[in-house]
Amino acid sequence: MSPPKTFHVKSFGCQMNVYDGERMAELMAAQGLTQADAVDADVVVLNTCHIRERATEKVYSDIGRLRKDQRRKSGKTPMIAVAGCVAQAEGEEIFTRAKVDIVVGPQAYHNLPELVAKAAAGTPSLDTDMPLLSKFGALPARRKVAPSAFLTVQEGCDKFCTYCVVPYTRGAEISRPFAAIVDEAKALVDAGAREITLLGQNVNAWSENERGLHDLIRDLDRIPSLARIRYTTSHPNDMTQGLIDAHRDIESLMPFLHLPVQAGSDRVLKAMNRSHTRDSYLRLLDRVREVRPDIALSGDFIVGFPGETDAEFEDTLSLVDAVGYAQAYSFKYSPRPGTPAASIVEQVPESVMDERLQRLQAALNRDQHAFNAATVGRTCSVLLERAGKLPGQLIGKSPWLQSVHLIGNHAIGDLVEVTLAAAGPNSLTGIERIAEAA
Repeated sequence: MSPPKTFHVKSFGCQMNVYDGERMAELMAAQGLTQADAVDADVVVLNTCHIRERATEKVYSDIGRLRKDQRRKSGKTPMIAVAGCVAQAEGEEIFTRAKVDIVVGPQAYHNLPELVAKAAAGTPSLDTDMPLLSKFGALPARRKVAPSAFLTVQEGCDKFCTYCVVPYTRGAEISRPFAAIVDEAKALVDAGAREITLLGQNVNAWSENERGLHDLIRDLDRIPSLARIRYTTSHPNDMTQGLIDAHRDIESLMPFLHLPVQAGSDRVLKAMNRSHTRDSYLRLLDRVREVRPDIALSGDFIVGFPGETDAEFEDTLSLVDAVGYAQAYSFKYSPRPGTPAASIVEQVPESVMDERLQRLQAALNRDQHAFNAATVGRTCSVLLERAGKLPGQLIGKSPWLQSVHLIGNHAIGDLVEVTLAAAGPNSLTGIERIAEAA
């Protein structure tokens, strides 16, 4: 196989996968390869997610579809690299089930250029080592970025929730060095970012010596031209008072908090090995709202965890009613091989999970629409991120992470003062606020 000249990276799943995908693309570009569409690329990287059911089967389906599409268009067979959490979980089994060239885990993708060179020479390559963040030192400098950029500061998880594969695919909790994070943040701002979202499996577990995430945010706040800071995903166990106070004290820290709860029943939470109770979670939210009354709250929910009763599901619905989420993600429980919950006998029937998920999502959609409607009439800044479908339309994000549509003579990357004029279930319409003459 001749050395590839073009590449394509396709990422699935969470924001951390998006970040990893961007970094892999930068790695390939640094080797002189040119980005191309998947049907044209010489090497295609499938950056996979393993968190949901049938994720592995989806990978094999994508491999088959990709080969079929390339044969139909050009008659060639692409080099295929399976990266990410499915690669870490499946390892050599992927070579057995599909004729791919490279399998590389999420902590080893900095070795991708070397693996591509080996594959081009005819040697399929596997790398699922999990070194302590050595990949970040091997990655190239950040290139031109979008107005809103991701920045991984922490990886891995020590919580071992019984339903979750992350500790096995991403490894133990580890924090990137403070200086390296600040340097990358400055590079992102120099490349055009106005907003940075700090990422981690448990991002608020980031620490270095006596410093916590709130200290890191305070230092990032000093970077000129960095207008906005966000962070996700947080764990209730790591929500310190210092971080709560940062939402009161730091203007650039946006009034949005994604804090997964997963269920409203204490028995289910204990079975999940979550370290919080229903009451401790609600009291934590009260503390956050005390310092930042306008904060938008987001969460994650799993319905149909093994053994969940109708009454315990009602506990989840009542918790949703008590919180009033601005956004939330909800899923049916799916057993992940190797996790403790997968071996529990009392699995909830699929039909019951379907019905519960529909009820939960109806409640969450109701509350999201209500939150959006309650912001109508507010004046706020909107960071414009992309063009809309209508002539002159641009789409950006409010401080509360709402999608806002705006018609005006502006450029992507502008921060525009608008009045939120109309609300839908998933977005709002903004009208530019014209400053009065002095």
